[in-house]
Parts: sequence; structure tokens; C-alpha cells
Amino acid sequence: MGRVIAAGVALGLCGVLLGAPPASAEAGSLDVQVSIDRRPIADATVPVDPAKQVELQVVATNSGSAPVKVRSVRLSGVALALTFFAYDTTAPFEVPARGSVTRTFVLDLGDLVGQATGLLPSSVELLDAQRATLGEATTVADVRGSFWSVYGVFGLAMLVLTVLAWLGALLALARHRLAANRWRRGLRFLPAGFGTGLVAVITLSVLRLVPPEPAIEIPVVLGAAAIAFLLGYLTPHPAPPRAVTDSDTTVRMAVPPTQEFTR
Repeated sequence: MGRVIAAGVALGLCGVLLGAPPASAEAGSLDVQVSIDRRPIADATVPVDPAKQVELQVVATNSGSAPVKVRSVRLSGVALALTFFAYDTTAPFEVPARGSVTRTFVLDLGDLVGQATGLLPSSVELLDAQRATLGEATTVADVRGSFWSVYGVFGLAMLVLTVLAWLGALLALARHRLAANRWRRGLRFLPAGFGTGLVAVITLSVLRLVPPEPAIEIPVVLGAAAIAFLLGYLTPHPAPPRAVTDSDTTVRMAVPPTQEFTR
């Protein structure tokens, strides 16, 4: 059971530390400015209500010497390096050399209510025919989705695994079953620390307090893991099994019944 819990927490950790490799952009990359419902998304938190259609306006500027062909536009949201929603709209257009093009799209995000909720780092990307990114604009989306969305259930699953990891480590401590080596005791508490950090990041996001951006989530997760490892390292040495002495050994001797002789 302990291995299963550690594996589950490790999966969330890998998503934070590794993430997805960035898409490569060709030489004639585009500068992209985006507005959602006529609100510029740069340096802003944009409310997204899945019950309403979203008007997405994209202004693509080409500073290169050759025209750039755009095949589709993608709106996506990422947390803990995992993509929780992505909407692609195929709308081919060409941006001339040293020119700009403005396009407006209307998106139906009704499915978003079951995919995410809370603050999520989001981006609008322009893609070519090979799905490579030509340019993008980033923002933080305030998704008004359901608590029982994929993102919310993911947070609940991490909470359950984290509680089980802490219970396993603390029960081992109470029963004096931790390893005698301090480093191994610290490693026993490490998955619980990672899980605590992940749960904290997701909770802050769902409560719309802090978005799970790499500059925030990585220090929080690693800091919680370091504290848990230190707690395990400083736990008292488990008491060795008490040696059996002669005084603890009781020997039962069978005494035969007294025989009576009749004369």
C-alpha cells in the first residue's frame, strides 16, 4: 500500500518538475495580442464562464520578411504541467511580411464546466499545419467551473493519497517500525511532503487565491517535501527489541502426583 501511495504522489511530482517540452516555433514567429470579450489578457486575470460564449480577438503581427500561414488557434489551460482543457479552432489565414492581421472567433466553452475550476495559467496559441507554435499570448484564466471537474477531482485524489502517506509514516513511527538509518527515515516521510505541497498548490488555485504557476508551485512543493524529510530525519531512533534474559524465562515443571502406600 505504501508503494502505491508513493507512486501516486510521484506522478504528481513528475508533472511539476518535468512538464511538457516547449513547442518549437519557426523563424518567422508572430507577435500575438489577444482580447477575450474585448478585454486584453496581457498581465490580467480573465474570468471565463462556461455558460457563456467567449469572443476571442487575435491580432497577429509578422516582423519577418516572409509571410506566415496560420492554420488554427488554440486556447488551453495548464496546471502542474498538465493540460486540463484545450480548444482548437481551425481558421486558416496568412499574415503578410511586416504586416498584421486581426481575426475574431466565437468559442463555445460549455464543456469547460466539467474540466477545470479556479485560477489556471492559460495561453492562446497560433499553430501552423504541423501543429508547431507560431506565437502565443499568456494569461491567467478564472474558470467558473464545477468543483467536481477533472481538476477538482484530481485535487481530491492527491489529498487522499497525501493523508494515507502521512498515516503510514506516523503509524510506522508510533509502532517503532521506522528504519534505524536517519536518511531512510527521512525518505519515508518524503512522499507525504510532496503530496502536501501539491495539495496546497491545487487548493490555492481552486480557492482563486494564487494561480499554479511554475514560479510558485515548484518552491511550494519542494519546500513542503524538504520539511517532511527533515521531520523524518529528526524522528527518534526506534527502540531496539529487548533482549530476553534468564529472569524472563519461566520453566514449567510437571510434578507427579503424590502416591500413597497402604499397608
